[in-house]
Amino acid sequence: MITDPEILKKLIQQGSLLPKEEMLEIARKKGSLFIGIPKESSFQERRVALVPEAVSLLVANGHRVKIESKSGEGANFSDNEYSEAGAEICHDSKEIFQCDIIFKVAPPSEEEVDLMSGNQTLISALQISIQPKVILQKLMQKKITAVAWDYIRDEEGVYPVVRTMGEIAGTTSILVAAELLSSFNDGKGIMLGGIAGVSPTEVVVIGAGTVGEFATRAALGLGASVKVFDSSLSRLRRLQNDIGVRIYTSVLNPKVLDKSLKRADVVIGALRSPLGRTPCVVTEEMIQSMKTGSVVVDVSIDQGGCFETSRVTNHIEPTFVKHGVIHYCVPNIASRVSRTASFALSNIFSPILIEMGDQGGCRDLIRNDPGFRGGVYIYNGTLTSEVLGKVFDLKYKDIELLLLGM
Repeated sequence: MITDPEILKKLIQQGSLLPKEEMLEIARKKGSLFIGIPKESSFQERRVALVPEAVSLLVANGHRVKIESKSGEGANFSDNEYSEAGAEICHDSKEIFQCDIIFKVAPPSEEEVDLMSGNQTLISALQISIQPKVILQKLMQKKITAVAWDYIRDEEGVYPVVRTMGEIAGTTSILVAAELLSSFNDGKGIMLGGIAGVSPTEVVVIGAGTVGEFATRAALGLGASVKVFDSSLSRLRRLQNDIGVRIYTSVLNPKVLDKSLKRADVVIGALRSPLGRTPCVVTEEMIQSMKTGSVVVDVSIDQGGCFETSRVTNHIEPTFVKHGVIHYCVPNIASRVSRTASFALSNIFSPILIEMGDQGGCRDLIRNDPGFRGGVYIYNGTLTSEVLGKVFDLKYKDIELLLLGM
């Protein structure tokens, strides 16, 4: 046994120079996703969840995509384009609902839920106002993990789908109003905008959120005179700063609003309620006082509408006339420009799906990404949405507690 401290010191120094086993970082397990895109069965839904370019990107990253035949027809994408992108074209919707991840635009119908095999992931919109209780119960029975894409947040805390669809709805609402003002649509025969020597069109926008902002931008771009109303002074100030142009803004005062409506050629209803019905801020008497042939576009109609005279219309019969005012009250304006809307959705979800694969699957992404986790309303058959639990009187659990227990 060596006791000399000098010799021991030398041996230790020599030992530290010997080659050692390299400590490598444990690589994150990647997963191959199996995604199914069914044909949308909802009334007048023409959008598709993924465009061919997005499918090509996913397939190039090692994922498998099945799409039901003619799913992209409403957005002018052919089966051949999807096939060329690497998707598998299916003629039987039952095959689609056997995939691990079912990715669609509208919430699933009861028939579609019945086709699901169970223990899958569903990514689609969640419309609380029309979501039947029986569908939630069936999803829970089949141990489905359901993600509402309109409640997913990005790294900045923004809801990207809600914002993008709001941008589309705001811009399109002005284009719709411009058409309805023309003579051949029984309008007043005026151009939305202004030219030298002719008074510009008067546009009133009710709501200073995303829809209101982009409606204002589109109207200003055409040369119209714009007035914006909102209940929040901070939102009006933000809108003013973001647009960079001095426009008329006002808090929602009934007398001031009534005065502006009497002079308006176009009124855009762009109010949004975080939960429940949109506040009805324009009374029937205010509509009666408006000019004959003026146009009302109620973008808020999917939450009940902010005009007392509004009633739901559709893309085939989009308008009706009441008190001489043309009303456009179609809930799903984005389907009017379905190709643009489909590209917008794909731009949001392509990176999310690729990240999901890199993380190892949907449940791993739920654990690691709080923004994506915010969209989960059913986790492995357990309801995690407090709102849905209270609305339908169903038991629910906090998803954070569920994840801690696994």
